[in-house]
Amino acid sequence: MIEVEGLTKHFGRKVAVDHLSFQVRPGVVTGFLGPNGAGKSTTMRMMLDLDNPTGGSVRIDGKQYRNLTDPLQHIGALLEAKAMHGGRSAYNNLLCLAQSNRIPRRRVDEVLDMVGLTAVAKKKSKGFSLGMGQRLGIACALLGDPEILMFDEPVNGLDPEGIHWIRNLMKALAAEGRTIFVSSHLMSEMALTADHLIVIGQGRLLANTSMADFIHENSRSYARLRSPQHERLKDVLHEAGISAVEAADGTLEVDGAETEPLGDLAAEHGITLHELSAQRASLEDAFMQMTAESVEYHAHSGAGEPPPAASGPAQGPPQGPPQGPPAGPQWGPRAGNQGKGA
Repeated sequence: MIEVEGLTKHFGRKVAVDHLSFQVRPGVVTGFLGPNGAGKSTTMRMMLDLDNPTGGSVRIDGKQYRNLTDPLQHIGALLEAKAMHGGRSAYNNLLCLAQSNRIPRRRVDEVLDMVGLTAVAKKKSKGFSLGMGQRLGIACALLGDPEILMFDEPVNGLDPEGIHWIRNLMKALAAEGRTIFVSSHLMSEMALTADHLIVIGQGRLLANTSMADFIHENSRSYARLRSPQHERLKDVLHEAGISAVEAADGTLEVDGAETEPLGDLAAEHGITLHELSAQRASLEDAFMQMTAESVEYHAHSGAGEPPPAASGPAQGPPQGPPQGPPAGPQWGPRAGNQGKGA
């Protein structure tokens, strides 16, 4: 389990993480969402003691990361796929990490096979594509067979087969009772993978809830009807006390309605329907609704018009230093230092 309590990080006057508290529990895939600049990467770095918090604490299985005797056997993490020695082969990158963490050599071959890199195990990692680098980073995270796994944008650079593989891997690991914590900007993929969501904005906690509840509470669902007897359908709905809104394409939308009673009502009055469909909100819709007030960097797409006035930190150049230094090796400072130059 990961326990975050009052976690805070300041970079000068900028507050990157603001008194965050939550738990990441075993047995489910927990998604970590937030707009750019929300503090996700800084939070994940503090979990691994790559950044020191200004306040608060993070406990991994009840201890700070730096106090874990065998850290890779407690938590494995992928923060940056290319954060490894490019002059070493995939095998030797993993072997160095295994030796510095007292992990048996045989485990190197096991994880290479698990992530599909056995055929290129002797090739130098600097020649790897982004997708191959992701697979090697995931192999590093899996090396200690940990009970907790943390992934930041794990599907970057992966082809469709690779995306399907990592999705099923995370679900299978969670089904074994492991704690899985994953951050991603791909909402469609997160909707297929995560069971629980932690959402932050401007460093503060916005939601800590199940995927289903998050979508239900932060978005709109409605039934859409389309008929050649458009005006008659409007009248019938009105007479039944059902409020319908006419959309720009001429369809009628009824908020929060089930399709079956609407179909029965149309049939009772002899109205032909060309469409009767339930429109369910997506995770992306719910996320945009939830974080609308927390977006720090706004793009302007209008042509020939001045950009809208921004407020807060989004106005002008960012104040103070960036959110944090580039992510270091995903195995944390301890093992990374031991492996340097090997």
